Amino acid sequence: MTQPRRDFVKQAAAVGAASLAFHAPVSAAGAASVSGNEASDPPPLAPLPGPLQAVVQDEAYWSKVATQYPVTDAVINLEAGYFGIMAAPVLAAHHRHVDRVNRESSYFARRAYPPILMQARDAVAQFVGAKPTEIVLSRGATEALQALITQYRGVKSGDTVLYADLDYNAMQWAMNALAAARGATVARLAIPEPATRENVLAAYAQALDAHPRTKLVLLTHCNNKTGLIIPVQEIAALAKARGADVVVDAAHSFGQVPLTVRDLGADFVGLNLHKWIGAPVGAGAMYIREGRFDAIDRMHADEAFPLTRIESRLHTGTTSFATVMTIPDAIAFQQSIGVPQKAARLRFLRDRWVHAVRDVPGVNILTPDDPALVGAITGFRLHGRGTKAANEAVAKTLLDEFGIFTFPRTGIAGGDCVRVTPTLFNTPAQLDTLAAALQVMAARG
Repeated sequence: MTQPRRDFVKQAAAVGAASLAFHAPVSAAGAASVSGNEASDPPPLAPLPGPLQAVVQDEAYWSKVATQYPVTDAVINLEAGYFGIMAAPVLAAHHRHVDRVNRESSYFARRAYPPILMQARDAVAQFVGAKPTEIVLSRGATEALQALITQYRGVKSGDTVLYADLDYNAMQWAMNALAAARGATVARLAIPEPATRENVLAAYAQALDAHPRTKLVLLTHCNNKTGLIIPVQEIAALAKARGADVVVDAAHSFGQVPLTVRDLGADFVGLNLHKWIGAPVGAGAMYIREGRFDAIDRMHADEAFPLTRIESRLHTGTTSFATVMTIPDAIAFQQSIGVPQKAARLRFLRDRWVHAVRDVPGVNILTPDDPALVGAITGFRLHGRGTKAANEAVAKTLLDEFGIFTFPRTGIAGGDCVRVTPTLFNTPAQLDTLAAALQVMAARG
């Protein structure tokens, strides 16, 4: 960082500590920048006992957690929503797995790998609360969801498929492709802004009533644009009562908030393992509830597995052996911290900056504070400006002037926004720096 930027960061940390006095003090360890050097022999972690209110503010503990993430100190990275980096012990395990695969080659892949693959699948099933036979590993949520949507058998000519503006663009396109292939109609709805549990439920009920031939609904549990968590289980019940199935995009869900697939109330789910679970990039999973396999066609008439096996619904070819081998290591690391504890910490970090700027004139926070409707991710606009160019400029200014990395998001009915996504290597002081930067930028008009 340049010297003026370093000075701003120091000043912002001091201002933030004073202006956010309702938060617990930040210890020196908690305010320190994370080193760019890899941690060696990190101390073992365990879930911190005690009430979550106290746990999330124990900066000594979370500083130890942060040392497990050897990240660059060139910027304050608040764009964890893209992918979650591997913690040091997970990265070390991944390196070992790469070495083994490369050393043993096809002798390993043909003989030792198949049971390892099943062990990884079983670990994912246990983590998400599914039966192992309901899970097949994918290279990401997108791959799993594209298969679930385009291979769904229940849409015919004259029917309707339904999705919302906050759904991931690639999943919207998959719904469009399904409709085009089957001669169906596409219906779109806009999630209300500002959102509440009641108005989101009402929006989906109205859309379903307006399109009585809806057969498939795409629901995003936690969207990648504003971070809004919608009441999927209740919406799924509304859809099923009207004869429609739902496919749930849970790409940002597992590992960010405590959750099981049963909590979603859906028969079809796609999820990521390389975002909030911290596996290597290229890891995800497809879930189909037992008894619903017949609703999804085989992928390209796959004959490698029988129709009674979920594996016939997703044929990825040769995948990264080492990536799959590292999945249990990533899950074990998450469990060493505890998902409830992690979720509470992420929410604490998110609230740290949001509460500091929500009432600042010109700062428009798009995500509500309702604990049921938000996790770590939150979107904002400055002065209500929702153009693509305006939000790209905001993200650029945050990076160039203040050393804070965020990312603009598009496709929202109310306009584009900038997404902020803190994670476990971030400190309260870094979120104070963001809050101070936004106050400066908002005052410029």
